[in-house]
Amino acid sequence: MRLNAKQIAACTGGSFIVDPLDSRSLATGLTWDSRDVKPGDVYVALPGERVDGHDFVGASLRAGAIVALVMQPLDEAARLLAREMGAAVIEVPDTAHAVSDLAREWRAHLHGRVIALTGSTGKTTTKNLVRAVLASAYSVVATAGNQNNELGVPKTLLSAEPETEMVVVEMGMRGAGQIADLCDYVRPDWGLVVNVGESHIELLGSRENIACAKAELLCALPEGSGRAFVNADDDFADFMRVHARLDARQVETVLFDGSERAASRHAGAGAEESAPPAVWAERIELDEQGRPRFEVHAAGFAPEEEEAVSCTLNLRGLHNVGNACAAAAIGRAAGIPLARCAEALAEAEPEAGRQEVIAARGGFTVVNDAYNANPDSMRASLSTFCALDVPGRHVAVLGDMGELGDFAPACHAGIGTFAATLSLDRLVCVGELAMYIADAAERAGMDPARIVRAGSISEVFGDLDTCVEPGDAVLVKASHFMGFERVVEGLVN
Repeated sequence: MRLNAKQIAACTGGSFIVDPLDSRSLATGLTWDSRDVKPGDVYVALPGERVDGHDFVGASLRAGAIVALVMQPLDEAARLLAREMGAAVIEVPDTAHAVSDLAREWRAHLHGRVIALTGSTGKTTTKNLVRAVLASAYSVVATAGNQNNELGVPKTLLSAEPETEMVVVEMGMRGAGQIADLCDYVRPDWGLVVNVGESHIELLGSRENIACAKAELLCALPEGSGRAFVNADDDFADFMRVHARLDARQVETVLFDGSERAASRHAGAGAEESAPPAVWAERIELDEQGRPRFEVHAAGFAPEEEEAVSCTLNLRGLHNVGNACAAAAIGRAAGIPLARCAEALAEAEPEAGRQEVIAARGGFTVVNDAYNANPDSMRASLSTFCALDVPGRHVAVLGDMGELGDFAPACHAGIGTFAATLSLDRLVCVGELAMYIADAAERAGMDPARIVRAGSISEVFGDLDTCVEPGDAVLVKASHFMGFERVVEGLVN
């Protein structure tokens, strides 16, 4: 971002409480955390339930912020400090909305391609893979971590420079219309929908409604020049294509497929899709650590002949083959050779809290997948975990999954039924909803002696202290609100 105080006031509808000492000075960054302020930043004072950002305006100015956005008048001491530091203070109607207003203004200054992605599961992992592939040939700015909400999305745009060649924006959503609102100012050139699952079904009521919400990204792609990247293995692929009127609007659809059915789809044998995938995987297998090895194929890109190269991921789980194919599809569409895409994919590392394998001091292995959970990611995580080759036993510690509403009991029971089909030696369930997992696993035939119903995290430690031995592996998985990072920390240390 390179905007001066007058531009910032104009695009946010703000008025100056304190004028800048130098109206030509350009703001080069933005934050709402006074602890992260760097010289040249815009500090955004966000009101909160426990902490009010207005209380830290002074600290942000002392740290070098040259603009502070506020929603209320400042006391005389803060105004004097701003004048002393030469900083501007601008009062706006809503500081959170002002962040989006700034991104809307800055989007017009970006000359590179903006690529947005969404999906029910695997968004952050796929974003990281896309970033890795594109960075092998272009300058790239991508969403940091999982900052994919109403504040993180505009911050991603504001982090790019006019000359940045590729901007990768991860978009989350909780309800209908939210992705459309983000796209209104992000204005993506290309869009990727990783998959349509069951997360947020509490608010949306059905997978079809979830597909419609995800397809808001595809609806926002520019007519005649946009490209839509869609998972051919998703049962809502054709639905989204029709819903977003991609063909009618002359938006090119690029299909990718990382499933074991991909080869037959590309050959057209029994395929229901209107077109074969442009990027797909064949000869998929997992190594002893659960990391996929496969051939990635591409066809329909310049030059026109079909390509195929071997690829090995540092990520774990078969589901990441599809994520890798999505990234390769974007890479090939951007003109990156398939071999270079595969090299970049092989070098990508897992993010903390997502299938992160940690050696515990007790001689056993902890698989930290505690960042978040929904039914799709829970099944994928369990499958990947049970494919992990360890000398000892497989122990899964599972907690509640959020945002499922009235579907929660059935969704948790489905996980229990699925868990009973796997080679789990012990299933530890903690949380009110996780009891449905335990009950369903028992009904599905899992030995009750291998199922533990824990009332608290301390009970989990009590059980694991007596049963986990060197050589064992322990999976930790639940929605973020369960605080299962404490389980991981306790096990590792």
